[in-house]
Amino acid sequence: MDVVNVSEPPPFITKDGSEIREILAHRNSAIGNQSLAEATVPVGGSTQEHYHARTEEIYYITHGSGHIRVGSEERVVGPGDAIAIPPGVPHKLWNTGHDPLRLLCCCAPAYEHADTFMTESGRP
Repeated sequence: MDVVNVSEPPPFITKDGSEIREILAHRNSAIGNQSLAEATVPVGGSTQEHYHARTEEIYYITHGSGHIRVGSEERVVGPGDAIAIPPGVPHKLWNTGHDPLRLLCCCAPAYEHADTFMTESGRP
Protein backbone atom coordinates (compact mmCIF):
# COMPACT_ATOMS: atom_id res chain seq x y z
CA MET A 1 0.00 0.00 0.00
CA ASP A 2 1.31 3.43 -0.95
CA VAL A 3 0.28 6.28 1.35
CA VAL A 4 1.95 9.64 0.79
CA ASN A 5 1.18 12.78 2.78
CA VAL A 6 1.19 15.95 0.68
CA SER A 7 3.91 17.41 2.92
CA GLU A 8 6.36 14.57 2.14
CA PRO A 9 7.35 15.04 -1.53
CA PRO A 10 9.74 17.92 -2.20
CA PRO A 11 8.28 20.69 -4.35
CA PHE A 12 9.59 21.30 -7.87
CA ILE A 13 8.85 23.78 -10.63
CA THR A 14 7.02 22.50 -13.71
CA LYS A 15 7.68 23.72 -17.22
CA ASP A 16 4.73 26.16 -16.94
CA GLY A 17 6.21 27.78 -13.82
CA SER A 18 3.95 26.12 -11.23
CA GLU A 19 5.35 24.87 -7.95
CA ILE A 20 4.03 21.36 -7.42
CA ARG A 21 4.37 18.47 -5.03
CA GLU A 22 3.78 15.20 -6.83
CA ILE A 23 1.78 13.21 -4.30
CA LEU A 24 1.34 9.96 -6.25
CA ALA A 25 2.75 8.87 -9.62
CA HIS A 26 4.87 6.15 -11.15
CA ARG A 27 7.97 7.84 -9.72
CA ASN A 28 6.99 7.14 -6.09
CA SER A 29 4.21 4.53 -6.02
CA ALA A 30 2.52 1.60 -7.75
CA ILE A 31 0.39 4.07 -9.77
CA GLY A 32 1.27 3.66 -13.44
CA ASN A 33 -1.30 5.50 -15.55
CA GLN A 34 -1.94 8.82 -13.83
CA SER A 35 -0.54 11.30 -11.33
CA LEU A 36 -1.85 13.45 -8.50
CA ALA A 37 -0.06 16.62 -7.45
CA GLU A 38 -0.74 19.73 -5.40
CA ALA A 39 0.14 22.97 -7.18
CA THR A 40 0.55 26.42 -5.64
CA VAL A 41 0.26 29.71 -7.52
CA PRO A 42 1.47 32.66 -5.41
CA VAL A 43 -0.56 35.83 -4.85
CA GLY A 44 -0.44 37.88 -8.06
CA GLY A 45 1.16 34.99 -9.95
CA SER A 46 0.09 32.81 -12.86
CA THR A 47 1.09 29.78 -14.83
CA GLN A 48 2.45 30.24 -18.33
CA GLU A 49 -0.05 29.29 -21.00
CA HIS A 50 0.64 25.76 -22.22
CA TYR A 51 -0.96 22.53 -23.37
CA HIS A 52 -0.28 18.82 -23.11
CA ALA A 53 -0.36 16.74 -26.29
CA ARG A 54 -1.35 13.45 -24.59
CA THR A 55 -2.36 14.25 -21.05
CA GLU A 56 -5.83 15.18 -19.88
CA GLU A 57 -5.98 17.10 -16.61
CA ILE A 58 -8.40 17.88 -13.86
CA TYR A 59 -7.67 20.92 -11.70
CA TYR A 60 -9.49 20.89 -8.37
CA ILE A 61 -9.24 24.19 -6.46
CA THR A 62 -8.77 23.69 -2.70
CA HIS A 63 -7.72 27.17 -1.45
CA GLY A 64 -7.73 30.73 -2.75
CA SER A 65 -9.34 32.26 -5.81
CA GLY A 66 -8.34 32.77 -9.38
CA HIS A 67 -9.17 33.10 -13.02
CA ILE A 68 -8.70 30.34 -15.58
CA ARG A 69 -8.63 30.21 -19.36
CA VAL A 70 -9.09 26.86 -21.12
CA GLY A 71 -9.04 27.28 -24.87
CA SER A 72 -11.16 30.36 -25.57
CA GLU A 73 -13.28 30.08 -22.42
CA GLU A 74 -12.56 32.03 -19.24
CA ARG A 75 -14.05 32.13 -15.76
CA VAL A 76 -13.46 32.85 -12.08
CA VAL A 77 -12.65 29.79 -9.94
CA GLY A 78 -12.47 29.07 -6.22
CA PRO A 79 -12.56 26.27 -3.65
CA GLY A 80 -14.62 23.30 -4.74
CA ASP A 81 -14.36 24.04 -8.47
CA ALA A 82 -13.12 21.22 -10.73
CA ILE A 83 -11.87 22.16 -14.19
CA ALA A 84 -11.62 19.66 -17.07
CA ILE A 85 -8.68 20.27 -19.42
CA PRO A 86 -8.62 18.02 -22.50
CA PRO A 87 -5.36 17.11 -24.27
CA GLY A 88 -4.19 19.67 -26.82
CA VAL A 89 -6.09 22.61 -25.30
CA PRO A 90 -4.04 25.63 -24.13
CA HIS A 91 -4.70 26.74 -20.56
CA LYS A 92 -3.54 29.35 -18.07
CA LEU A 93 -4.38 29.98 -14.40
CA TRP A 94 -4.03 33.28 -12.52
CA ASN A 95 -4.16 33.85 -8.76
CA THR A 96 -6.40 36.90 -8.38
CA GLY A 97 -6.94 36.55 -4.64
CA HIS A 98 -5.18 37.58 -1.45
CA ASP A 99 -3.92 34.09 -0.50
CA PRO A 100 -1.88 31.44 -2.31
CA LEU A 101 -4.02 29.55 -4.82
CA ARG A 102 -3.75 25.80 -4.19
CA LEU A 103 -5.16 23.05 -6.36
CA LEU A 104 -4.94 19.35 -6.95
CA CYS A 105 -3.83 18.38 -10.45
CA CYS A 106 -4.89 14.95 -11.68
CA CYS A 107 -3.17 13.91 -14.90
CA ALA A 108 -3.70 10.85 -17.10
CA PRO A 109 -1.27 9.74 -18.30
CA ALA A 110 1.02 11.05 -15.56
CA TYR A 111 2.53 14.54 -15.79
CA GLU A 112 5.79 14.70 -17.77
CA HIS A 113 7.82 17.77 -18.74
CA ALA A 114 8.19 16.28 -22.25
CA ASP A 115 4.39 16.46 -22.78
CA THR A 116 4.18 20.15 -21.83
CA PHE A 117 4.25 22.60 -24.73
CA MET A 118 4.46 26.33 -24.13
CA THR A 119 2.31 28.51 -26.39
CA GLU A 120 3.43 31.71 -28.06
CA SER A 121 0.08 33.43 -28.13
CA GLY A 122 1.35 36.62 -26.55
CA ARG A 123 -1.95 36.96 -24.65
CA PRO A 124 -1.79 38.36 -21.10
